[in-house]
Amino acid sequence: MNVLNSAAFARLENAAYASELRQRVIADNIANAETPQFKRQEVLFEQLLEQSIGNKPIGVSGYRTDARHIAIGSQKSNMPAPKVVTDDSTTMNINENNVDLDREMALLAKNQLNYNLYTKQISHEIKMMRTAIDGRV
Repeated sequence: MNVLNSAAFARLENAAYASELRQRVIADNIANAETPQFKRQEVLFEQLLEQSIGNKPIGVSGYRTDARHIAIGSQKSNMPAPKVVTDDSTTMNINENNVDLDREMALLAKNQLNYNLYTKQISHEIKMMRTAIDGRV
């Protein structure tokens, strides 16, 4: 049995992955701030997650602890994957580049805080499982 197979833990894992991808995308944006005709990119995850949670099918679904159990309801995972999109609609400079360094640096700081939160929460979840298994505090 996979103890860390809950939907909440999967959301944390995907959020941490999205944050790591966002770090790479923002770093690429910053590196290309002076590149002519470069268009900034961003990572969509939170919006997609919110939409997928809002579009949950109404009904009953069961939790299977063993592959031999009979499935109850829909067992499809509606966990979205992070998506990288390019902003082609704006320009910041005469060279048609649309990277705003101040905005990118603020997004970088925000992303770092989010990543720290996700990793701390994942660590806490694992620690709680270890405590439950070991029976020690």
